[in-house]
Amino acid sequence: MIIPELLIPAGSLEKLKTAALYGADAVYLSGQKFGLRTAAENFTLDELEVGIGFAKAHGVKTYIVLNGFLHDKDLAELPAFVKAITTLGADGVIASDLGVITTVTEHSEIPVHLSTQASCLNKESGLLWRDLGVKRLILGREVSIAHAGQIKKSTGLEVELFIHGSMCMAYSGNCTISNFTQGRDSNRGGCAQSCRFSYTLVDQPDAKPTYLMSSKDLLGLRLIPQFAEAEIDSVKIEGRMRSPLYAGMTAKLYRQALDAFSRSRNEFDALLEHLEGELEKIPHREYTQASLIQPASSDSVLKIETRSLHRPEYQFVGIVNQIRGDSILVEVRSAFKPNEMLEVVSFDDHPIPLPVAQVKSIKGEDLEMAKISTLVRLPRIPGVSEGQLIRKQVIS
Repeated sequence: MIIPELLIPAGSLEKLKTAALYGADAVYLSGQKFGLRTAAENFTLDELEVGIGFAKAHGVKTYIVLNGFLHDKDLAELPAFVKAITTLGADGVIASDLGVITTVTEHSEIPVHLSTQASCLNKESGLLWRDLGVKRLILGREVSIAHAGQIKKSTGLEVELFIHGSMCMAYSGNCTISNFTQGRDSNRGGCAQSCRFSYTLVDQPDAKPTYLMSSKDLLGLRLIPQFAEAEIDSVKIEGRMRSPLYAGMTAKLYRQALDAFSRSRNEFDALLEHLEGELEKIPHREYTQASLIQPASSDSVLKIETRSLHRPEYQFVGIVNQIRGDSILVEVRSAFKPNEMLEVVSFDDHPIPLPVAQVKSIKGEDLEMAKISTLVRLPRIPGVSEGQLIRKQVIS
């Protein structure tokens, strides 16, 4: 058995650093063009240089997403970008378009990972992509863990599977609902997530709204032993557009699960309830194992009148920017006031209580509130480190 690589989404430089500090083995990210998450912050070339450098310094690999379906005018700009990320030291690219894959292999020796958008679901497809130069298959979400293991053995390629996060109600890369409802091309980065809306059947006026096309979120944490037994090379967390708190918490919790399993099955089993309880505290839809064990059924779709997302138990408050003397400098992401109780999310242990006795400006002036997008001083607490996330419990 092998312990899979833990692959975490990095929709911004901040999220990349968070994922690296909280235990990712690798991150996936995109430049300003060529990917399918155009609404994410994404990276300029300067940010890619900083981000790839930071990742390398922490032993984390970087995979650049090029999974859009491109026209010739787009392809004309791709060689220069491929050469740039190769020079910067990126560890791989994620692509689905045949033209993109051909362009990458012609201008670089950087490994190509086949995007899930290509819907590779069988060994014959895998063998074809291998002949075209692909080194890793990111299989469609419709493939089970056991089947993924068989595809790996048949092709000799690395195999990657999603283990956590949002699911698509259609075969990946084959949905046009967004195009039809809003004129936004989901295969060119414009998906409006129309499947997430509630709908009422027009021929039943008294019918209640239903999320009949909205898939539950994937939760495969307790299936890590099966991933290892099938020798899956990488387990992937979805969510480049989610918050740094999401990136940090999923990285930390799945890191703890993988490390525990690598030491002992008993240790892994003993941690499961705690880790799944922590995953309940981040924003999510109802959870499902989808097709990881057996084909997904109607149980993997949200029920009538179900809320799209569970109310989060914790709110992302900020990031520890710096430790200076007896103060913690915090980059504020959500407002808070003196006398509130916050928590610092440690890198590998229990949260650290952070009582806010006072809030000061960077100049040391007393503040009545820490406002969003400001830098404030809080009294230093033992155990707090730079780069750690700060959260507060949401009062219902």
